[in-house]
Amino acid sequence: MLQHDLTVFIVDDDPAVRDALGLLLGVRGYRTAVFASAEAYLQGWQAGWSGCLLVDIRMSGMDGLSLQRELRARGCRMPVVVMSGHGDVSMARAAFKADAVDFLEKPFDDAKLIAAIDEALARARANQSEQQRRTRSANLLSELTPREREVMELVVLGRHNRDIGPALGISVRTVEVHKARLMSKLGVDNVADLVRISMLE
Repeated sequence: MLQHDLTVFIVDDDPAVRDALGLLLGVRGYRTAVFASAEAYLQGWQAGWSGCLLVDIRMSGMDGLSLQRELRARGCRMPVVVMSGHGDVSMARAAFKADAVDFLEKPFDDAKLIAAIDEALARARANQSEQQRRTRSANLLSELTPREREVMELVVLGRHNRDIGPALGISVRTVEVHKARLMSKLGVDNVADLVRISMLE
């Protein structure tokens, strides 16, 4: 499944590998961006980039694992597929520990490469959807009045209307009105969904 709004960022210091990967992915409809080093990628990196990273583990200068770590430190959750011409078990373990999607040894099988990229892009899409959901929920929560927020906080703690009223110095009927309004604003019709939205803050 091609994800046309996502980019495969290729980072490899071997020009022949960069060209071959760019061509292979390009003819299959993937959008690519190519970098000759980890440093060049970091220099151009923007927080809004979405897609996956296809990175060589051994490069002159910063290696692929160091790039993975630096991106994590910057809060980048972009999925990573690691490539190596001299793969070994400890490198593979380190890559997976840093949350790599796959570890491919060169020369790799095209089908395996495409499968790994598709999995990485599926993860990127899931991350994107989760981020959008969080943003939507944060926007909805910001529309609540201070009193509605107080009522919500007690509802998600499992408190009943009859307990919330005295705790806030209002009548049970007023609690019911605030609860109905806040659930309408948030677009939820049960307490479980209300709890889910409150946890996204």
